Amino acid sequence: MQLTPRYDSDPILALDGDPASIGAPAVRQTRRLVDRLGDLTEEQWAHQTRCDAWTVRDVIVHLTITNQFWAMSVLAGLAGDPTKILANFDPAASPLEMGATNVDLPDKVLADFAEATDGWAGVIEGLSDEDWRATAEAPPGHISVSAVVHHALWDSWIHERDIFVPLAGELIEEPDEISKSLRYAIGLGVTLDLSRDNARTGAVAFDVAQPTDTFTLVVEDSASVESGRVGEAPVVESDAVPLLEGLSLRAPMPVELGEDVAWVFEGLKAAFNQ
Repeated sequence: MQLTPRYDSDPILALDGDPASIGAPAVRQTRRLVDRLGDLTEEQWAHQTRCDAWTVRDVIVHLTITNQFWAMSVLAGLAGDPTKILANFDPAASPLEMGATNVDLPDKVLADFAEATDGWAGVIEGLSDEDWRATAEAPPGHISVSAVVHHALWDSWIHERDIFVPLAGELIEEPDEISKSLRYAIGLGVTLDLSRDNARTGAVAFDVAQPTDTFTLVVEDSASVESGRVGEAPVVESDAVPLLEGLSLRAPMPVELGEDVAWVFEGLKAAFNQ
């Protein structure tokens, strides 16, 4: 499904809390992935991942491109001219097309990824308190720099597992990476529906464990993710990682979803043609 980002308006997605708190987990996760890849054998680089069309090498080609994009997007936003590149982006097809011409060997792929990661991490580490609230581009459209970094973390966190689950590698589960990825991904799905004028309004609360977190998604003309329970919203209870895996279309949903909450999970399915 081609995206329909919302530009030049109030952000379509807002996340409560300290906007700068995403910085440390995002930098930690992407630098960790660089380090872990250095231990892979040539055979492991060619191993199939959970992404049907991609080997480990292909996933890292993709993440190199995305880390370059995030850095460009944030820097453009800080300069007062947010990009509008993703209007013709299809989350299911475009990443395959973007990396299709890359035939580099793993050593070169890793070197390029390390360079892109250093650049992206440097942008994050250089942000001021004011910068985190500036506007930049991500798939939902123009959102805060903080929300853009949330998207980058979620995408990279999921792809790290896409690599290491099939390799039977260690699954590193840092609580702040999980909570921030989950909060963002739940908000992201409905923004993709909102931008197509195809979303319900309402609220759904989430009471999750491992790590423990409680928050509410509130959807009106835009979406917000707020700590705690808001009003009498129906509640989804689950462990956090299985919920995040299900929401990200990597595994079945760990809980049965009633009609009063299932609508929250439809946006990502539609975006990835599932």
